[in-house]
Amino acid sequence: MIKRVFFFLLLSLFGLAEGEHYKIQARASKIDPGAKSYPEIGFVLKSSSGKPQDFQHASVDTRVTSRGRLAIWLMAPNQSLFDRLNSYGIHAIQVHYARQWFSKCCQQRPVSEDCRGDMRLEAATGEDHSEEADIMVRDSIKGRALRFIKYLEKVNPEGRWGQFLTPNKDDIIWERVILTGASHGSTTASRLAKHTKVARVVALCGPRDQYQTWQALPSKTPNNRFFGFSHTQDMGWVEFHYQRSWEMLGLHQFGPIIDVDESKPPYANTRRLITNFDVKNDANRAHSSVTPGSRSYRGKDGNLRHDPVWRYLYTHPVDKIGQSTRSTRALKKIKPQKVK
Repeated sequence: MIKRVFFFLLLSLFGLAEGEHYKIQARASKIDPGAKSYPEIGFVLKSSSGKPQDFQHASVDTRVTSRGRLAIWLMAPNQSLFDRLNSYGIHAIQVHYARQWFSKCCQQRPVSEDCRGDMRLEAATGEDHSEEADIMVRDSIKGRALRFIKYLEKVNPEGRWGQFLTPNKDDIIWERVILTGASHGSTTASRLAKHTKVARVVALCGPRDQYQTWQALPSKTPNNRFFGFSHTQDMGWVEFHYQRSWEMLGLHQFGPIIDVDESKPPYANTRRLITNFDVKNDANRAHSSVTPGSRSYRGKDGNLRHDPVWRYLYTHPVDKIGQSTRSTRALKKIKPQKVK
């Protein structure tokens, strides 16, 4: 037995372990010839110059034991994040969906308290939730994700994508799905999770949707399955948008706000994490810094300092929760805590 383990470690060390890290790209319109553009809301298959806009991405590392979870990423492709998810044993896909509508829809002043939430749900499901657009089910997040997974099952059987499909393959097993995104994408991920029960939600620099009330609606996804991570110099934090959404989602019931730079996992089992590392007063960098990438916090060795945070966000058992804290929305001030 010891010899077998030693042999496997040698294989892993030299990249000869059984399995492979698969990275796949395909256009939504190739997977589904019936896919449609919605130029009135900026949701198109090709740009005006003919450049494809509908590439979708997937990756899985079959050298790693699968957790039986599929992360659906709602934002631009991010292989740095996908590499981490795959190293945790999580499958990952990024789908082409309606997200450019934000500057075109719900522009009334003041905007109604449910306009953006309804538009997000229309983009996510293709159901008739909004008067701002009429998106077909096949072109929604749910529709394109389903077709993409069925496509991946065919072209990459080694990846075992079929485990995320119902027996008759007419839907995704949503309780095996991690909905995740950054900014706009984290907000849509959270809105969809209110509507559809999923395994987990990870909201990076979000959600926000200030002035909207959907965050307080009854949720199909239990509140303890929502996790958030933000930088305190992000404008969404400075203007109290993230704190508001986190409390409307009920996350204060599962632990205090924890400063990850002064604490260690499991961060008091909380759902609300923040960082305050030096971004030279650059709010834009602060906004994107909580997602793995060039703007993230690096140590002197060049390694990303928030790797333990991302592992926590995507793999911490959802039934392990912190102590409830009182709501402080009315006070507009929340002091982060430190946990050693």
